[in-house]
Amino acid sequence: MTFTSIDAWWWPFLFILVAGWLATDAWRFLGVYFGGRISEDSDLLVLVRAVATALVAAVIGNLIIFPSGALGATPLGLRIGAAALGFAAYFFLGKRVLVGIIVAEAVLAAGLFYYG
Repeated sequence: MTFTSIDAWWWPFLFILVAGWLATDAWRFLGVYFGGRISEDSDLLVLVRAVATALVAAVIGNLIIFPSGALGATPLGLRIGAAALGFAAYFFLGKRVLVGIIVAEAVLAAGLFYYG
């Protein structure tokens, strides 16, 4: 069974839904199962958190340096500046993620308005 094996309009959506569910939910269930048994200070959990943080940082870096779509039309300096100002707002305004996201998006939107 492949992505192109059925020629129905709904098949790609069902394939992506099932494939995405199978790829992620098994790990989520295992995480919940083992997460209650592992100490928060254990070396294994510290490693898992470090890997998860590194993966998120890699995705963000990839979106900033090699964007696609409408974001790819923006100057690199604007993308880096928006990320830097968003991080500064997060860090200096109480370490609230939502504040950092809003500031970064506002800077990016203002830059798009100015350059667009």
